[in-house]
Amino acid sequence: MEISKPETKTSIIHEELFRKYLRVLKLARTPTREEFIKIATVAAAGVLLVGLIGFLIFIPFEHKLMLGF
Repeated sequence: MEISKPETKTSIIHEELFRKYLRVLKLARTPTREEFIKIATVAAAGVLLVGLIGFLIFIPFEHKLMLGF
């Protein structure tokens, strides 16, 4: 007597996911130069802001004795 695993419908799930991904890729397009510049500017501003916040947090911890902690 052989015990069989319950049949899973993973192939159907994978096929449906593939169709969804394919649909997104068909709708996607290369951004224009203007769109790319705007996106790059916003991303760079975000990186600089996070870096500045990290630096402002780092300074007091690095100079505890000078600041009197």
